[in-house]
Amino acid sequence: MGKFLISAGVLLVIAGLLVEFGGIFLPLGHLPGDIHITSEHGSIYFPVVTCVIISVILSALLNFFSR
Repeated sequence: MGKFLISAGVLLVIAGLLVEFGGIFLPLGHLPGDIHITSEHGSIYFPVVTCVIISVILSALLNFFSR
């Protein structure tokens, strides 16, 4: 249980650093393929490609650590 908590803590720290400083290196949320619709009444943003990339990365990490 201790090793799991340490691993989870390290992953949370890395995730926090990516959220805080990741915009400088990774332009997630503003990739080609993300849908942004603007009209006179407002705007809608669908980060489709960003969600796919995050899903692939998380799936790879979970498969790597589950073995």
